[in-house]
Amino acid sequence: MMSRTLRRWPIGFALASAACGGGGSGDFPPPPVPAPACSQGISTPRSFPDLTFSSPVAMKQAPLDASRWFVVEQAGLIHVFDNEESAAATLDFLDIRARVTFSGEAGLLGLAFHPDFVVNGRAFVNYSHLAGGTLRSITSEFTSADGGATLDADSERVLMTVDKPANNHNGGNLAFGPDGFLYIGLGDGGGAGDPQGNAQNPLRLLGKMLRIDVDVQPGGAPYGIPAGAAGNPFASNPPCNVNGIGAQNCPEIYALGFRNPWRWSFDRQTGELWVGDVGQSSFEEINRVERGANYGWDIREGAHCFEPMTGCATAGLTDPVAEYGRDLGFSVTGGHVYRGIQSTQLAGRYVFADFGGMFASLAPDGVDSFTVLPFVQPGCAPPEAPGPLQVSSFAEDLDGELYVLDHGRGHIRQLVFTD
Repeated sequence: MMSRTLRRWPIGFALASAACGGGGSGDFPPPPVPAPACSQGISTPRSFPDLTFSSPVAMKQAPLDASRWFVVEQAGLIHVFDNEESAAATLDFLDIRARVTFSGEAGLLGLAFHPDFVVNGRAFVNYSHLAGGTLRSITSEFTSADGGATLDADSERVLMTVDKPANNHNGGNLAFGPDGFLYIGLGDGGGAGDPQGNAQNPLRLLGKMLRIDVDVQPGGAPYGIPAGAAGNPFASNPPCNVNGIGAQNCPEIYALGFRNPWRWSFDRQTGELWVGDVGQSSFEEINRVERGANYGWDIREGAHCFEPMTGCATAGLTDPVAEYGRDLGFSVTGGHVYRGIQSTQLAGRYVFADFGGMFASLAPDGVDSFTVLPFVQPGCAPPEAPGPLQVSSFAEDLDGELYVLDHGRGHIRQLVFTD
């Protein structure tokens, strides 16, 4: 088994990708050619074998409801189906294809259910929309008018609109934290090297992890800002305008310095926020994100100077928990700390993947380091798979078991640990 041991710094971050949000590319690569199986400790049997989706990018269960799954297709459609292996049909949970700009990395990218969805029927999405020649990242709320069976497409309430210079590096993942606030991860807006310097600019929402309170609307505003001792770093400032630009440091910012946070999650046991940030050309990065921290892009890619000609001041920057190079992959897909019921040595470790086919875990390796342990090598096919999986997203059910979405083939596969 290959391994790469990396120094563990106080914490860290940087990223973008050529596949699910990176490099300078605007398109997902073609489906990979079949490759021989070469893995250890994992099986990926296909779940719901009668269902196939088109460019799936997210899969969720609603709080307190293990009976259904929701799959987000990048073109703007959310499907719902029964949580039965024999499920052979889906229903449309939300169809906003007419509003979504689906091009390259742009599209419908995130879904989050309100913690009280079973009572209030509120859900939140992030999608790309082109209007007047400007591409925008839109975060909206939709509500259900039929007891949670579907979302009413006419109920849209736009919370946040952020202008983007390109169609890549969108981020777009949404999740409610253990604190009850909505977190929104946005990429730097696109273009190689963050040419507009968005990720390091606190007057811009791009390249940030945002946190808002969707349960209050002060003065008629669409959301509130978490304040107090554990509030957002710039909570006392006025909100950024409708284009994602502030006259003062934007109060929506929770953390900054990201290239393209492509999939992230909260550890259901500790509440820690783990982020996979896609790199530019050399390093993919895993970060454990904390309030007010700066994860370095585009001063650094991972823990390495990205613009050495302009200097590389590292004061105030937080380094990655771990990183890996092009020998293991080219576009990280963030995963989950495994808290399921399988008996495995990976329990309590962070499990993630790369769009190139590598699966790995972060194993604590003493006090000062983490080791990236691939259990499916890059370019290899896990058992029971026709070739390397293009993992666009992980999913975690209410029991903590993990699934992955194969973007190119449109299949759902479960992670079964065989160590």
